[in-house]
Amino acid sequence: MNGHYAIAIDGPSGAGKSTLARRAASEFTFLYVDTGAIYRTVGLACHRRGVDCHDEPAVSAILPELDIRMGYNEAGEQRMFLNGEDVSAAIRAPEISICASDVSSLPAVRAFLLEMQRRTARENDVIMDGRDIGTVVLPDAELKIYLTASAEARAERRLKELLAKGVETNLEDVLRDIEYRDYQDSHREIAPLRQAEDAVLLDTSEIGLEESCQLLFRTIRERLGIGSEKA
Repeated sequence: MNGHYAIAIDGPSGAGKSTLARRAASEFTFLYVDTGAIYRTVGLACHRRGVDCHDEPAVSAILPELDIRMGYNEAGEQRMFLNGEDVSAAIRAPEISICASDVSSLPAVRAFLLEMQRRTARENDVIMDGRDIGTVVLPDAELKIYLTASAEARAERRLKELLAKGVETNLEDVLRDIEYRDYQDSHREIAPLRQAEDAVLLDTSEIGLEESCQLLFRTIRERLGIGSEKA
């Protein structure tokens, strides 16, 4: 309706949503929006201030003090800024993943961030990933995809990613964090993780990155009838 395309990609933690969505955004010249990074930024703010991420009144109290902005570097990579500080690396720590899952279950936080996400989609061709993009944030998206993989496959992939970034952790801890997030995200009262009825299911448990990318690219071309650049 606004002349822009919106692709919503949902799925559990560690399914590769960010990596694949970023690649697809580059392939089709769309703006990539990692909504998980936005919630991680709120989680980081709570962690730094010693605020209990389950305590909605306490979290709500600091929201007016948070200036959260998205930016993009020359490579088109999304950067997150918290009160002027680039926190793109800090929000990827394992403990912040748990904080992000906890604050994302709070209605006050979701309401605080919802308009930011919708405004971005109104103003750009976007590929937006998260856990409730197709069901809540962009229910009228032209294409909805539910991307998933087994917990074990996701843990192994996330471990490699974290180790490559210099984050000290192990497979057991990463798997435990993923299983915790899966439960929290699918059982929260507000906007639980679930596959939208009209979403295309893509399971990448048994295929690698390049195969997963091609599967996603093919799905976008077939469903939207567009090439590598929007007509």
